[in-house]
Amino acid sequence: MQFISALFTWQNLIHLIDILVIWFLIYELLLLIRGTRAVQLFRGILIIILVKVVSWYIGLSTVSWVMDQIINWGVIAIVIIFQPEIRRGLEHLGRGTFFTHNQTANETEEETIKQLDQAIQYMSKRRIGALISIEMKTGLEEYIETGIPLDADISGALLINTFIPNTPLHDGAVIIKNNRISVAAAYLPLSDSKLIPKELGTRHRAAVGISEVTDALTIVISEETGEVSITKDNELIRNMSRNDYLKFLRAQLYSQAIKKNNNFFTKLFSFFGRQGGGSNELVGIL
Repeated sequence: MQFISALFTWQNLIHLIDILVIWFLIYELLLLIRGTRAVQLFRGILIIILVKVVSWYIGLSTVSWVMDQIINWGVIAIVIIFQPEIRRGLEHLGRGTFFTHNQTANETEEETIKQLDQAIQYMSKRRIGALISIEMKTGLEEYIETGIPLDADISGALLINTFIPNTPLHDGAVIIKNNRISVAAAYLPLSDSKLIPKELGTRHRAAVGISEVTDALTIVISEETGEVSITKDNELIRNMSRNDYLKFLRAQLYSQAIKKNNNFFTKLFSFFGRQGGGSNELVGIL
């Protein structure tokens, strides 16, 4: 009992808060650089630190000295290299977006869904093939680099015009990142799964392929039938009605927005379960 009471002291509580604050700052830093080129630079910094520790431990004094110089001057280099991420983080802090309400986040997602619905309805009825991939937690920079930059607000009219046949941008995928159309005509990896029905073409294989390597949510419209399908987490959900895909998009995008905007303690303790069910045809891609 004496040992337990000694643990619950004011000093220990301060130490715990200190650790949680540092953990929170590191967590937010990782969120800010996720999906950017800064991730590779961050890995390089970790490698330098690892080399320093190993060289110090086994007595490689010259290597250790060189690593010391790199680390000492690295602070200035980090400010220069990570300038966009630092600026973005300060902007988020100034706007208070670390602690925004879920309702505000959902309003933004609802507008995105509204524009997507407008485009899906128009293209589905006219059997215009489309492939739209929405970045979730895993960055899609590798695939964004293959596309033609747009950096535009999400608009149903713009999405429709992008996929009109025989236009420069209609082949490939539109990638949406941070509630903006990042690129068009991007290349997504094709799946080799034998479970994909033979009647499905390249767009569906690309949609399944991106779901195999990332957690992106991808919308596919068949140009043969006008059928609307969605891939997510290695699954292909086919023949979705308007109510089906709206419900699915809200469940996924609202949840994603809440995860991005909730405060630290909610992030720490919240659990977001996957919603299942429905009468759609679902093909599990193993």
